[in-house]
Amino acid sequence: MRSVVAALAGALFGLGLMLSGMTDTNRVQGWLDIFGAWDPTLAFVLGGAILPMAVAWRLTRATATPALGTAFPPPPEPKLGRNLVIGSTLFGAGWGLAGLCPGPAMASLAWGGWGGALFLLAMVAGMVATPPLRRRFSSLA
Repeated sequence: MRSVVAALAGALFGLGLMLSGMTDTNRVQGWLDIFGAWDPTLAFVLGGAILPMAVAWRLTRATATPALGTAFPPPPEPKLGRNLVIGSTLFGAGWGLAGLCPGPAMASLAWGGWGGALFLLAMVAGMVATPPLRRRFSSLA
């Protein structure tokens, strides 16, 4: 049951990304181009995502366990560290250059195109390479 709900939620998310135009790299890059051809569409998409999540977070405060899981994950550490700064910088640079982030990259596979597939492969390669690189470079510090 959990896998079915996860697949349906992922399909709904991908459909929402496609309908809102967030798989269109030009639209995403237009959001980031505040001094040029700025496109505010992403602000409405973000607002449309934040409002239902605020309600969901409020509801989960009164719930002891999730409906399809064993426990809620603990809240993340609210500290600013090297990993967060480096990771968010790389994420932002990749998002700005390619106009895709993980969700839209997955959704872009549905309409084909080598650009989205290449981005997705590079993203997965980076995710696979990060843990051993982190171990290697943390031992040098």
